[in-house]
Amino acid sequence: MTIRVVVADDQELVRSGFALILDVQEDIEVVAEVGDGAAAVEAVARLAPDVALLDIRMPVLDGIEACRAISARSACRTVMLTTFDSDAYVYEALHAGASGFLLKDVRRDDLVHAVRVVAAGESLLAPSVARRLIEEYTAATARPSLPAERLEVLTARERETLLHLGRGLSNAEIAAALVVSEHTVKSHVGNVLAKLGLRDRIQAVICAYETGLIAAGTPAGTPAGSPSGE
Repeated sequence: MTIRVVVADDQELVRSGFALILDVQEDIEVVAEVGDGAAAVEAVARLAPDVALLDIRMPVLDGIEACRAISARSACRTVMLTTFDSDAYVYEALHAGASGFLLKDVRRDDLVHAVRVVAAGESLLAPSVARRLIEEYTAATARPSLPAERLEVLTARERETLLHLGRGLSNAEIAAALVVSEHTVKSHVGNVLAKLGLRDRIQAVICAYETGLIAAGTPAGTPAGSPSGE
């Protein structure tokens, strides 16, 4: 099955470069290249692609608002393009429905992999991007914004799994940490998402922070109430 992609970026060279890399793949077709968020929303509505690559900073309509509109009106999954240090509001894109993040200097193979992963219904949570930005956002809040009791539906092992998801670990890394098979981890992840009513792994990360399972401002993976470095 061919993965249909819309690429939206107001920098023509960046936009064309991404489109060229993707369009030469046998299983990927770039169906539109646009230069602003409003055009991206229109292109998704008209062409029904599987994935939209959205620059966060675009004219007319920024990437976050475009992501929110696309997520509300279609099944198209979105990947945000960020410059990392300057885009401290990426957290808003998580709530808007983004399925992943890429740095604008992403490697060719990582770009292609990201599109395939997101098109398959998974989320792309790069610890070097999303986790740090989430931490920066949550560090600015005085306390968790969701009740910790929300996690009471989880078993102890599912709670551990959520903690590791919050750290941005892959299934293989979680399996190693819990000393179980990847198949078992997939089962735990599925149970966590289903029990908490979460769409994907990125929403699981948000939940881990907002319930205080991971304390804001502490090193990634440190449970709330535990001293840093313990």
